[in-house]
Amino acid sequence: MIPKKNHKLSLDKFINYALYDKNIGYYMKKNPFGNAGDFTTAPNISRLFSEMIAIWTVSYWQNLGSPKKFNLIELGAGNGEMMKVMIESFKKFPFFFASCNFYIHEIGSKLIKVQKSKIKEKNVKWVKNFNKLKKSPCLFLANEFFDAIPIKQFVKEKDNWFEKYVLFTKDNKASFINKKIKIESLEKKLNFDISNRQTFFEYSPLAIQYLKNIIKIIEKNDGSLLILDYGYDNKMTKNTLQAICNKKYSDVLENIGNSDITYNINFNLFRKVTQKFKQIAINFTTQKNFLTKIGIKQRAEILSKNKTFKEKADIYYRLKRLIDEKEMGNLFKVMLIKKLNNNFQTGF
Repeated sequence: MIPKKNHKLSLDKFINYALYDKNIGYYMKKNPFGNAGDFTTAPNISRLFSEMIAIWTVSYWQNLGSPKKFNLIELGAGNGEMMKVMIESFKKFPFFFASCNFYIHEIGSKLIKVQKSKIKEKNVKWVKNFNKLKKSPCLFLANEFFDAIPIKQFVKEKDNWFEKYVLFTKDNKASFINKKIKIESLEKKLNFDISNRQTFFEYSPLAIQYLKNIIKIIEKNDGSLLILDYGYDNKMTKNTLQAICNKKYSDVLENIGNSDITYNINFNLFRKVTQKFKQIAINFTTQKNFLTKIGIKQRAEILSKNKTFKEKADIYYRLKRLIDEKEMGNLFKVMLIKKLNNNFQTGF
């Protein structure tokens, strides 16, 4: 769909167009991950990351009582590196490997091709609909998944609230415009009040829908959702929308279809949504604390044995990127959404 002149789209629909349109969408026509792409995710920084998530997953499965059938679903698997390395790690745990149904939820056709070229395991299925999942306990893994889902933005001016829209002019240029809304309607949809102190609010309706759908599956079949993503945990929301083109920050309204558009997750909002489900509990920490507690430093030490100085330096440089407070360590958060009666605390 190409926006017509003088046509306006709500911000989330504009982002959906820029990222996922089948003709020009950023994620539909290229592989943006790794050294050749616009950004590098944790699994592409170091195998250590995926190996530790794999070991944590096996520990989680054991805590559930080692069920004979278990679903592992990666949401938005990027270039497939994380699932590839995890499966290699799982083969060292044959009882777990035999019990596990592997799924990838991906909507980018180009990325599905990239993933299938990397992941040769026959028992990995690609699903667009969670109804296709087998009726077994589920662990959903969302590493930098939610930050790529389109968002809406709202701004308060004096006593009125406005929703942000994108207007396309006759020369196909884009600009922001505001459209007046009733904040009460939004609050009713979200099922909670937006603080009177707020002058700005952003959220993703689709992300909230994902969250609710997954929690309902967890309630029904048992399991958890593990989220690893950049974001903040604050009652006051802030404008975190940004675009990246050729590894540089870009204007959101320029280079449409050639820029990644993303935002920081407001984990406090996720917490509010989750708390509406009375049989669900949350664990929350930073990526630094999570990876450190599950033993990533010890794993790096083991891998470093009998390595050259250059190889050791590379291992620890990559580890630093994952857990240093000035790099990914504090910016990235980890949230585990699970059933209330689940006492699993590893990493938190």
